[in-house]
Amino acid sequence: MTSETELIPAPTAVEGPTRCGFLFETDTALWGEAGTEGTQRWLRSTLGAALGLPLPPGKEGDRNTIALRLDDTLASEAYRLEVVAEWGAVIKGGSPAGVFWGAQTLRQLLGPAAFRRAPIHPDTTYGVPHQTIDDAPRFRWRGLMLDVARHFMPKEGVLRYLDLLAAHKLNVFHFHLTDDQGWRVEIKRYPKLTETASWRSRTKFGHRASPLWDEKPHGGFYTQDDIREIVAYAAERHITVVPEIDVPGHSQAAIAAYAELGNTDVIDTTALSVWDTWGINPNVLAPTDNTLSFYEGVFEEVLDLFPSEFIHIGGDECPKDQWRESHTAQNRIKELDLDDEDALQSWFVRHFDKWLTARGRRLIGWDEILEGGLAEGAAVSSWRGYGGGIAAARAGHDVVMCPEQYVYLDHRQHGGPDEPVPIGFVRTLEDVYRFEPVPAELTPDEAKHVLGTQANVWTEVMEDQARVDYQTFPRLAAFAEVAWSALPAPAERDFADFERRMAVHYARLDALGVAYRPPAGPLPWQRRPGVLGRPIEGQPPHR
Repeated sequence: MTSETELIPAPTAVEGPTRCGFLFETDTALWGEAGTEGTQRWLRSTLGAALGLPLPPGKEGDRNTIALRLDDTLASEAYRLEVVAEWGAVIKGGSPAGVFWGAQTLRQLLGPAAFRRAPIHPDTTYGVPHQTIDDAPRFRWRGLMLDVARHFMPKEGVLRYLDLLAAHKLNVFHFHLTDDQGWRVEIKRYPKLTETASWRSRTKFGHRASPLWDEKPHGGFYTQDDIREIVAYAAERHITVVPEIDVPGHSQAAIAAYAELGNTDVIDTTALSVWDTWGINPNVLAPTDNTLSFYEGVFEEVLDLFPSEFIHIGGDECPKDQWRESHTAQNRIKELDLDDEDALQSWFVRHFDKWLTARGRRLIGWDEILEGGLAEGAAVSSWRGYGGGIAAARAGHDVVMCPEQYVYLDHRQHGGPDEPVPIGFVRTLEDVYRFEPVPAELTPDEAKHVLGTQANVWTEVMEDQARVDYQTFPRLAAFAEVAWSALPAPAERDFADFERRMAVHYARLDALGVAYRPPAGPLPWQRRPGVLGRPIEGQPPHR
């Protein structure tokens, strides 16, 4: 049995608890109003499996019942969890999502055993203290970006991460599907994107300065049915999947498959292969009608697979050197009466902004899309600090705050020598906990454009799921509280209390099989001795 004071993320308000409580027994029933069927299925598949309880269908008003209700007096994702001793538990939500988040809280209250897949103490009776919890999220966008392009994560691993997001009340999964090092989504009209662009012959092991290589091929992709399954699985957990298809930079894998997409009047694009190292790649898409038509075809299939309002088009780290040398690119600049290559990139982004808008969707991109003029209707993922987000919000554009200085979870967690492949800035658990998504420079009206916040996990130096776990956790728990809870100003946040609650949360992560970084530092098998990273504090890392 867990105290409400050990919940993560912290709830808005708690009344109680008292010593008495409600016991979950073999005849405890589950009842729900129409619209709560997804949470009913989830409770039976998680709590039912973990505690060995059948949770049979109950009736409205019965004792010894978990009751799920919709309450339109609550905000959309808000919930109220009432536990009444010897009577039952009632979860009211402002929407089906609110009911689901309340069920996640109920699971935490039952203790770490509720996070396992089968009973570990079959004869134990679990219970929850008598109490009332009122709760609601601060932001509508509470996200995690996972890069599966640099190192592919098989479908089962993605489904597992959706469960981990849901356990932390995160509701956006930004799915980074394409990059120089691999293309991960099946596009039926362009089969070479998976035949050729989905695998590379070898992989740099460590930072790009490392002399080490993994000499075996690396690759993988999701079929369209895999994607449909992932999207449906996420939707059951009230998580929106936002796909990212990178243009016009970070595109060597696509060019390796279809050479005509590159700047053929500058380099021999037929000689390119899927990139096997890290960094900012000079090989970018040619600004031609053929390229636009090709990616319209890609996005048509993407829209069929992903129902999300937002579609991410990347738009970052697009070197202009090839465009400066390309007669085709320079002629396009003249035809369009553009000022320079930055304006050419803006034209490229604006094209897809209009194309997506015409189909009822919205474009979102990294903050480089501000360069040369921001496309009308576009939203910005502000990664190079707060500046891009501030500029976008002041111009009336929506923003997702994800500055690398705070929420790039591929950056190392400690300055010690045992951190595996240390990359970027040192960003501790406390640093993440003190992150504030809304810049103080914004007025209240401008701040309304901050949709929320997102943590980003780039996988250049994360060769498997265990490495992703290590970099992501426990910092994602701190981030989840920042995204959900109404916390005070960063300097006033009670990190000691958060650490106290984390002592319980580590047991939940253990039950879930998460290979997190222990508070005392990496375990021997989590280290990567002799593998070079980039440990220069203050040196700005590329994304």
